[in-house]
Amino acid sequence: MRHRQKELVGKQHLSLFDQLLSVSAEELEFELREPIAVPWSDFLLNPRRLRGSDFLMRWSQGAWSEKRLIQAINQTGRYYALMYGPSSVAPGDNIREHELYFERLEQAGLRDLKRPDILIFKHSDREIITNTVDNLGGVRELPFTPEKEMAELLVRAVLAVECENSLWIAKQMPSYGEQLRPMRRLGGQLGFPKNAVLPTVIIKEEDRERLFVWQKQTSIAIHIWHAFYDLAFGLSLDKAQELINNGKIEPTIQTFQAPGGAVSEKVIYKFYYHYAYRLGESQEEPNLVAAHIVDKNGHILPYVRFEGGSFTMHSEALAVLDHEASRKSS
Repeated sequence: MRHRQKELVGKQHLSLFDQLLSVSAEELEFELREPIAVPWSDFLLNPRRLRGSDFLMRWSQGAWSEKRLIQAINQTGRYYALMYGPSSVAPGDNIREHELYFERLEQAGLRDLKRPDILIFKHSDREIITNTVDNLGGVRELPFTPEKEMAELLVRAVLAVECENSLWIAKQMPSYGEQLRPMRRLGGQLGFPKNAVLPTVIIKEEDRERLFVWQKQTSIAIHIWHAFYDLAFGLSLDKAQELINNGKIEPTIQTFQAPGGAVSEKVIYKFYYHYAYRLGESQEEPNLVAAHIVDKNGHILPYVRFEGGSFTMHSEALAVLDHEASRKSS
């Protein structure tokens, strides 16, 4: 089935930074049928117009959740995680530096670069990996480094991870804990009504195709890890494709709005958490700290920044890593 993306408002060329901060209607809890008037729509960010603090909170939570996952992996003492993809290695403490980093990627002709966000190695390889990365100029230079020059990294990688996150408390979602049931639209296969609200692992169609290319080229298995405020779930790219092929998961047309105001439709797949493995759970909640950005004209845009908190890996996730490490060794 062929799906196309349709721009609903304007035909402007979205930058990588805009794409990164695009917010789905589902996360905003309303559907974007037309341009929405937001009080902060006149805010200028050198000179991009942001349409609300949702975009900044998405950026903050994304950077925070990836760091928590990496810390949790490293604390196992069995595995070592490294930021790898362009969005994960970009500066995570200053949004303006983050934006400039993506501008540099575009200027280098690397707009369409797609690599998984995280690579995971055996802990015993940590010193070799850190020395290799240092010799390449550090993690922030990895997107500018051809993968043929990173053979020492890729040959030792146990697993590659694509990270997604949602501003939801999974355990409080209305359909959390309910069982799958036969659905007429799925030909009697198990599922949920389209309007059910429950934790899912999300994969964008545009990412799915490119991740499969990377997985084939490197022979490193890719898993999708989706982090919520309290829980996280994982699903292999191969299993996700199997669920799609078997008709158990249908494509969903999702509406996204970029900071510049452009509204577009994209194809995504939402995999019920029942098909995923438990990745981990929050042990300590983060602090939600008030933050803001001030532009050159003195306009202020407040948002909430995520700081601290702790996350523990689930035994199911460790079993997955052990399996991939064993497969890699053989």
